[in-house]
Formats: sequence, structure tokens, C-alpha cells
Amino acid sequence: MAKKRREDDAPPPALWKDTFADLMNLLLCFFVLLFASATIQEDKWEEIAQSFNSSFSIFSGGASAIGDGILVSNGVSQLNELDKYINSTGKTADNEESADNFDEIQNKVEEAQLEASEELAELVEEAVMENNLSGDVEIEFNSQFVQLTLNGAVLFDSGSVELKENALPILDKVGVILERYSSGVIEIEGHTDNVPMSGAKYSNNDELSNGRALSVFNYVISNTNLDPAGIKHAGRGEYVPIADNSTPEGRAKNRRVEIRIYNSLSSYQ
Repeated sequence: MAKKRREDDAPPPALWKDTFADLMNLLLCFFVLLFASATIQEDKWEEIAQSFNSSFSIFSGGASAIGDGILVSNGVSQLNELDKYINSTGKTADNEESADNFDEIQNKVEEAQLEASEELAELVEEAVMENNLSGDVEIEFNSQFVQLTLNGAVLFDSGSVELKENALPILDKVGVILERYSSGVIEIEGHTDNVPMSGAKYSNNDELSNGRALSVFNYVISNTNLDPAGIKHAGRGEYVPIADNSTPEGRAKNRRVEIRIYNSLSSYQ
């Protein structure tokens, strides 16, 4: 006798058919909406395309559809240029304006610094003339400092760092000028020509130029009330010539000591 199936083993009613029918209705409505949205007038689309083209440069080369646009048709490669594209639509103008403002402010600061140096140079030049130093001291200036250049032959013998006796009155007068007009950093630099050292105490021009700068520094701080902490000294050797080292006259100019007085607006304070 066949075993009778229990009542709860019977297959459930086909409820999935109702769900499937609802899904089909929803899909039909979805595609109808898509079709309705896609059927726009051609002249209206042209107006939209022209508007995007003029505002964002999406279309180029006469393209009239998004599929032909730079951002879409070139695919993933355009992502590499996205930052440049964004900058071209607004950020670049802001950055350029900021850069222009910065440059304008920087120019005004430099003009003020140059004016301060020019006024200081006039005072220093007047003091140089009053002390009869015009033949021994040359004056130059830029936006940062006023520079006094002393000929090395006036200060030192060849290959020596010992100050000459007749150079001391000159440095005394220069010291008075430094005390009167220095309001910040003073810098002393020694320079030489490019002739190699031979048979002297110093083995090269770097050591010689540094020794000469140090000699001037020591004399200045010993004979003035200037604060040594505000005076720097360095040897630059043969590396910053101001004349041609192939002639005796040029080499004589290159053997020098430069004293820089930084103005009150200098960035080197």
C-alpha cells in the first residue's frame, strides 16, 4: 500500500507569479520614462550643447554630441587631465590673481628697501668725502645693503694678513662711519685674485681671504663700540671676481675687502 503523503508536504501556491508580474510592470514603466526623456527636440539639444561648449569647453573640433566631447570620447585618459581641466574653469584665474597680488606686494617691499639703501648710501658717501676717503673707499648699494670696498693693496702686503700701519687710520675712519650708520648686520668679506699661493704662510687663497677678513673684523671690534654679535666675517677666495684676472689691473681690483652695512628694512636683519 502506497504511503499517503502528509498534508504539509503539498507544494505551496505559486505566489512568485504575482511578484514577477509586478516586476515586469515596473520595468515597463521605467523604460517608458527613459524613452520619454530621450525624445527631446533637436533644436533644444543644440542650444544645450552650445551652452556647454562655450562654458566648459567640453566639445571641440565642431563636435555636437557628448559622445564626441573631449572628456567622454577620450575615456580614462582624460582623468589624468582632470585637475588641469578644473583649473582652467576657475582656479587658474584665482591663482593668477593671488600671484599678481604677491608680486605687487613684493615689488613694493623691494622699492622701499632700495629707497632705504639709497638714503643710507648718500649719508655714507657724504661721510667718506668728509673724511677724505674717496680715493680709498668705493661705495655701492642695492636693496639690501650699502657696500664699502677697500683695495687689498692699501690694507695688506702681498700674501699677508697683517694690516699695514698706514691702513689703520683708514679703518679708524671707516669704524666711525659704521658706528654712526649701522643699525643692523655688518658683513666683512675678504677676496683675492686667482694666482696660487706659493712660499707663504697660507696654502691657498681661501685661507688668505678668510685671514684678511678676520684681521679687519678684529681691528674694528677692538677700536669701536660695535657689538661683535652683529658683525659677520668670511673669506670668499678667488671665486667672486669683479675684474679680469688675466691683467695686473684686474687682479689688483679683485684683491679687496668688502664691508656691507645692511639697511633697516633688509630681510637679512
